[in-house]
Formats: sequence, structure tokens, C-alpha cells
Amino acid sequence: MPATASYTLEDQERMARAVNYFTWQHRLVTRELGQRVIEIGCGIGNFTRLILDPREAVLAIDIESGCIERLKQRFPDRPNLHAITCDVTEPAFAELESFRADSCLCLNVLEHVERDGEALDRMAAVLAPGGIVILLVPAFPSLYGPIDERLGHRRRYTRASISRLAERTGLRVKTSYYLNAIGLFGWWANAHLLKRETQSVAQIEFFDRYVVPVASRVENCVRPPFGQSLFVVLEKSR
Repeated sequence: MPATASYTLEDQERMARAVNYFTWQHRLVTRELGQRVIEIGCGIGNFTRLILDPREAVLAIDIESGCIERLKQRFPDRPNLHAITCDVTEPAFAELESFRADSCLCLNVLEHVERDGEALDRMAAVLAPGGIVILLVPAFPSLYGPIDERLGHRRRYTRASISRLAERTGLRVKTSYYLNAIGLFGWWANAHLLKRETQSVAQIEFFDRYVVPVASRVENCVRPPFGQSLFVVLEKSR
């Protein structure tokens, strides 16, 4: 059930407990990730720490200066890590083209952006030809509930809606599949039965300890037809 992005330090500190869940994401991401990475919406670095090695350079950005300061405190001696306060929808983002990134990593962030197509356009613009955008987004609009609203989610996606968005922005869908089928039922219960606005620490720890190890092994062999999240890799034309 965990969602890895939120706007408060408290939420992100809580999510830091989901070690197995981040490791699962890491296994998926590293199959595609290049050597020069822009991580959009890095938060306090819960995922950043997993991609620093063996990358040549990671540029971690977030709109919250407090998150960037916390990230710098956590990783003070990593010469390949650069962290700045930046918004993908602002003109200053275009200056990151000089970083010569081959990958943009955007995990549970795009759903927060009002103009998501514009955000994808900006990501593509700073990438080298042949570069990729890796997305993890919440899936299925029918799951939208109080937790989504409190986290500032503007939408949830389907494979079809992501394909349409990619087509409008000139990116090619290289990979697209649903993830975390078991978590879908937990999120639905939170949204429509329990009407919860937050995920409790107990929920996160139970899910991470007992559900993720099983779900990740099963879904590594068989991709489910539905899931709480959607994993997408988009490619910029050469």
C-alpha cells in the first residue's frame, strides 16, 4: 500500500520504514537507469540512496528546500550527488540540459503536477537523444480516495492514459505494466471502506515486512493485469 512521495517531511520519514518496498522499486528501476540521472521529486532521499552507486552522477531535485537540506545531511560525503531546489514546471528546469542526463527518474511525482504533459515535455527536453524517462505513478482512477487527496494527487493513471500522454509529448512507450496487485486491495479499502487520510506506521510496516517479499517474487514471474501502481519507461527519439 505505500506511496513513496508526499509533501511533508513527516510522511517521508514514515515511508523510510518501507525498506523492502524501496528495494523492490530499485530492482525494477536499475534495469533501465543510465549513468547520469536527474531524480525529480527526490524528497529526503529515501530512493536516492539506492541509485548513487555505481552512477557517474545523480542530480536530485525537489520543490521543497527542507527536503533538499535533509537529503544533504543524510549524504554529506557523496561526490556524485548534487541536490538542488527546483520545479520541473518552472523555466529554470531547462537549464539542467547542461547536466547531460541520460535518464529522468520520476517516482510518484507526476500525479502531483497540474500540467503533467508539460512536465514530460520538459523532462524530454533536458535528456540526451535516446534518453529515458522512468515513471512510477498511482494506477486506476477508481482507487482515488482521501489519502490521494491529502497527498495532493491530482489523478491516477491507466496504461491507456499514459500511452496517450506519451504520444502527445513525442515520447515512445518502451515499457508499461501494473505493479503491486495486492496493494490495490489495501488502497481500495483505505479509500472506500475505512476513509483513511493517512497510512499508519503499522500498516506500512506490516505491508513491507510480510506482503512485499511475496508480491515482488510473484510479480517478477507473472505481471498482473492490475495493480496499485503503474511502472512506465518512456524513450526519447534519437
